[in-house]
Amino acid sequence: MKNVQSTNKNKIRLIAAIIILVSIGLAVYFITHMNQETTDDAQIESTVNSISPKVSGYIVNLPISDNQYVKAGEIIAQIDPTDYKIKVDRAQANLEAAQAKLEGSSSSLETTKISAPSNEDAATAEVAQASAAWDNANKLLKRIKSLSDEARSQQQLDAVIAQEKSARAALEAAKAKLRDAETAPHAVATAQANADELQAEVKRAEADLAQAQNDLNNTKIIAPIAGRVTNKGVQQGDYVQPGQQLFSLVGDDIYVVANFKETQLRDMRAGDRARIDIDAFPSLKLEGKVDSIQYGTGARFSAFPPENATGNFVKIVQRVPVKIVFAHPPKTELPLGPGISVVPIVYTK
Repeated sequence: MKNVQSTNKNKIRLIAAIIILVSIGLAVYFITHMNQETTDDAQIESTVNSISPKVSGYIVNLPISDNQYVKAGEIIAQIDPTDYKIKVDRAQANLEAAQAKLEGSSSSLETTKISAPSNEDAATAEVAQASAAWDNANKLLKRIKSLSDEARSQQQLDAVIAQEKSARAALEAAKAKLRDAETAPHAVATAQANADELQAEVKRAEADLAQAQNDLNNTKIIAPIAGRVTNKGVQQGDYVQPGQQLFSLVGDDIYVVANFKETQLRDMRAGDRARIDIDAFPSLKLEGKVDSIQYGTGARFSAFPPENATGNFVKIVQRVPVKIVFAHPPKTELPLGPGISVVPIVYTK
C-alpha cells in the first residue's frame, strides 16, 4: 500500500514539475516575444527598370549577358545609327540654307530701313523743285500770251509753250515718284515680314536638327541605374521598335515589403528595429528598420478590390504592406532580387 501511495506521489510531483516548466517556458516566450511582430508573408523588392528603345532599328551591338551587373550610364545596347546620321546631315544642311536666306533678308531689311525714308525725302524735294519750275514756266507763258503779236514772235510763243509743257510733265513725274516713295513704311513692313518668316524657318530647321541629333543619340541605349540584367529577350541583329521591352535592370536598392495583419500594427511605427531572416540563406541574419507603413490594405489597391456592400459580407483580417529597409545592405554578389522570401521580425516599442 505504501508503495502505491509513493508511486502516486511521484507521478503528481512529475506532473507538477512538467506544468511548472511549461508555465515557465510560456512565460519566458511571452516576455521575450510580447514586443515582437513577425510574418512569413514578406519578400524582397527593388527598383526594376524596363529598358525600351526610343527609336527603331537593328541591334548592332549588345555588350551584355543575362544577370550581368552594369553601371549607371554604361552603354548596354547599340541600334544601327547609319540612317540617323544621314538625317542629321540633311537637317544640318537645311539649317545652313535657312540661315543663309535669313542673313540675306536681314541685310535687305536694313537697307530698306535706310533707303526708303531717304528716297521719300528726295522725292519730296524733287516735287518742290519741279513745282517751282512749272510755276515759273506757267507765269512766263501767261506773260508771253498777254503780249500782242507785234511784241512777240510765234517762235517765242512756241518755245514758252513747250517749256511749260516740259515743266508740267516733270512735275507730274516728280509727284508719281513721291507717291512711290510714300510707300516706304509698307516696303519696310514687307521686308520685316519676310525676315520674320525666314527667322521662323531657321527655328524650325534648328528644331529638326535637334530632333535628328536626339534620335541619333538615342541609338545608344544607356543604363539608367546600376543593376543586374534580367528577363533579357533580345539578341544582336534583332529589329526593335520604340517602347518594345528588351530586358530589365534590377537595381541595388533592395528592401523588404512585409504584409502584416492589421491587428499587428497597433504598436508598430516607422523607425522600429527589425531583424530579417532570408529563407534562401538561413544563417544570414540581417538588421533593418521599418521605413513606412502603407496607408491602406493590399487588397484595397489590388486589380479587383473587394466590394463589401453585397449583402453577404464576411469580415476577414486584412494585410497591410510595411516597407522595411536594411541597416546594412547585403553583399551584391548574393542573388537577392525581387520576390525572394524573407521572415522579418519587428521589435515594437
